[in-house]
Amino acid sequence: MLLRIRVALPDRPGSLGQVARTLGVAGADIVQVVVLERAGGRAVDDFTVVWPSGASVRRLLAGLGAMPGVRVDGVWQAIGAPVHGGNDAELLAQIAVNPLDGLGTLVDAVPTLLAAEWAAVLVVPADWAVRNGSGTEGLTALSASIGRAEPAVAHASWRAPQAPRLPEVTPLRARALTGPDDTRYAVAPFGRAGLVLVVARGGVEMPPEPEPSFGLVTVEAEALPAPVAAAFHATEVDRIAQLVRAAALVLGDQLDLVSAPPVAK
Repeated sequence: MLLRIRVALPDRPGSLGQVARTLGVAGADIVQVVVLERAGGRAVDDFTVVWPSGASVRRLLAGLGAMPGVRVDGVWQAIGAPVHGGNDAELLAQIAVNPLDGLGTLVDAVPTLLAAEWAAVLVVPADWAVRNGSGTEGLTALSASIGRAEPAVAHASWRAPQAPRLPEVTPLRARALTGPDDTRYAVAPFGRAGLVLVVARGGVEMPPEPEPSFGLVTVEAEALPAPVAAAFHATEVDRIAQLVRAAALVLGDQLDLVSAPPVAK
């Protein structure tokens, strides 16, 4: 299976090579490295690796955790290696060619572009904002409990759950969020018709029998954190926001015709 691993490491010669060697010794086959950030003597890199199905991810965490100055920010399963370059422009061209299916095309493509699990376009009622001080826990269950209208899914990628537990998507601005189950979200508004793109990624399920050792380094099983997906990086949120703004310009008034499917009674 493909795993995405986000690692923060010292930004000095040799550090990237040491991480790559550690991943290789653990059994990971690296297929892509993306540098997300370099500042203040630190770097944040995303590694896409092929990992043996059924093998314990703890072996990766133990090996990387034994390296001085290295921190694992997230591990999650990827649909494919994220793509860059002209792929965003190609996606927008596909939307322009067939605007009637434009939103469906967008939500199907975005998860692969950003190593996410699923994406959906929501229709968000104007009165859905639920303020509780934290800005991250105004969930669907809470809005339903006080009788407010809930966001509804207009389009969703094929891996999206049937009834997703949605994060608070208002106020309408592009940002990263974390759900109570550690699901990571990025949301970006289209700027009209109450439409918001939600992109989500989850973690990796732990096997029942952990592998607490790596080489000569022994790590207690309870000392190893359960792997969770990394939060969407600022560069990823910016990319999503740019895609949404461009798609909104391409689709124009077509967005005003989008509505949520009726709820079966």
